[in-house]
Amino acid sequence: MSRRWRWLLVVAALAVVGALLARTMASRKAAVSSAPAPATAAAPTVELASGDVAVAEKTEIVRTLAVSGGLEAVRSALVKARVAAEVRQLDVREGDRVAAGQLIGRLDATEFEWRLRQAEDQARSAEAQLQLAERTLANNKALVDQGFISKNALETSAISESGARASLQAARAAAELARKALRDSEIRAPIAGIVAQRLVQPGERVPVDARIVEIVDLSRIELEAAVAPEDVLSLRVGQPARVFIDGLAEPLAAKVARIAPSAQSGTRSVNAYLELAPHPALRQGLFARAQVELERKPALVVPASAVRLDQARPYVMVLDNGVAAERPVTLGMRGDMLIAGKSEPAVEIVEGLAAGATVLRGSVGSLRAGTRLTLARK
Repeated sequence: MSRRWRWLLVVAALAVVGALLARTMASRKAAVSSAPAPATAAAPTVELASGDVAVAEKTEIVRTLAVSGGLEAVRSALVKARVAAEVRQLDVREGDRVAAGQLIGRLDATEFEWRLRQAEDQARSAEAQLQLAERTLANNKALVDQGFISKNALETSAISESGARASLQAARAAAELARKALRDSEIRAPIAGIVAQRLVQPGERVPVDARIVEIVDLSRIELEAAVAPEDVLSLRVGQPARVFIDGLAEPLAAKVARIAPSAQSGTRSVNAYLELAPHPALRQGLFARAQVELERKPALVVPASAVRLDQARPYVMVLDNGVAAERPVTLGMRGDMLIAGKSEPAVEIVEGLAAGATVLRGSVGSLRAGTRLTLARK
């Protein structure tokens, strides 16, 4: 067979194979086109926990001011040495309770005792000199009347009597000063309270005005807080407050007792003093946080986390017939509200929402309007 015939046979075979392939592809396309289209997937339903929703309700909203600072006793005293001497005894330590005027220690009074004796002896000597000068003056008066001495002699005796009287007064004053120095060697508590610090030990020699012990009266405790200048105008004496102290499960009641009339140099803050209700756990120097109540009023309120601000106008997401829906709202006062006995940040809704509406908290995250929602069963 010639080469030409062989090429013709190859071309014919290829043509047959191509026709068969074309017919197979056409049948597959027809089968695919005639197959029914799959159904559209159903929209998913989001299940919400009970903590993910809240109810818009009419209740009291409280605007507060958060402050912090240290606790200070209203009455405290630093007992200092009134004379320079050695500490002979000191009978109190930190935590001991003392009464006002109680003797709590002594300084070495040997030197002051001898000075008092010396001053008393000088006073007795001056008193004897005065008595002698008084008798001399009386005798000279009689002698002048009888003409035995001159008036100059009488004047001299009168001057001597005046000098002796002045010397007696000076000696008595010196004795009183020595007696006071002896009393000052006693260390007494100026106020009733608890010893906070013991700063010296027996055997130490202390100078005048050396600190010996610190006493605090814990029956009245205040929170000293620095308030920013822009917040001071909202404060008023008598405003109620709640004070939170680490270690105490419940906050303590307090009120604004005093507001400083001047600002602190440098920070320009103003000190405010909150008086706390008595509590056995209160100690001077503890750090505390407080919320001062500035304003309280009834309003339609939702939790602050329910308000969303990612659009031009604030809005909340509500549960409306099992579907998420957006509700643009107008906001009012921000503050706190009580939910299940606990305080929670809240916002007043002026308009855009009705009382009783179920709103979604921020814990839900981003949801599109129209998303189907369901509440999980407890």
